[in-house]
Amino acid sequence: MGYIGRWRFDSIGTIEDERGMVYLSAEEYLKAPMPYIDENDEEEVANEITERKSMIGMQIEVAEDGKIYFLSPLPEGVSDEEVKAAVEAGAITIYDGMMTDAPKAWEERDGEFWFDSGIEGEVFGEKTDSWVKPLDADGYFNYINIRFVKADK
Repeated sequence: MGYIGRWRFDSIGTIEDERGMVYLSAEEYLKAPMPYIDENDEEEVANEITERKSMIGMQIEVAEDGKIYFLSPLPEGVSDEEVKAAVEAGAITIYDGMMTDAPKAWEERDGEFWFDSGIEGEVFGEKTDSWVKPLDADGYFNYINIRFVKADK
């Protein structure tokens, strides 16, 4: 069960006209163009960089108890008192020093790793299964368009 443990951000997928899906490293992502904002607006650019840094700081904890925690770093400049107040108000949950939502379930099926993404919908009128196999042939944990690698690699 090599999937139990901490996974860290590796890359994020973006669509390019010529090449299709391209994965950007943290450094490439921070430097990538921001066509959906006004790049001449310093405040918008600063906000986008903050969001990108948060994305790059994401981690996943696959716990032995059958739960997966999607972890985000606390925002820069937030004091311990502010974090404590937010936790007490129920605004955020902290797991191992990082923010998290409610954990997702995972299980092993026929020797393969599956987790409940919580993403539901329909395709051609048929309800889709929210359980997915997140590991690809290269060993990445894929979540939406983000790839994670095992932290102890």
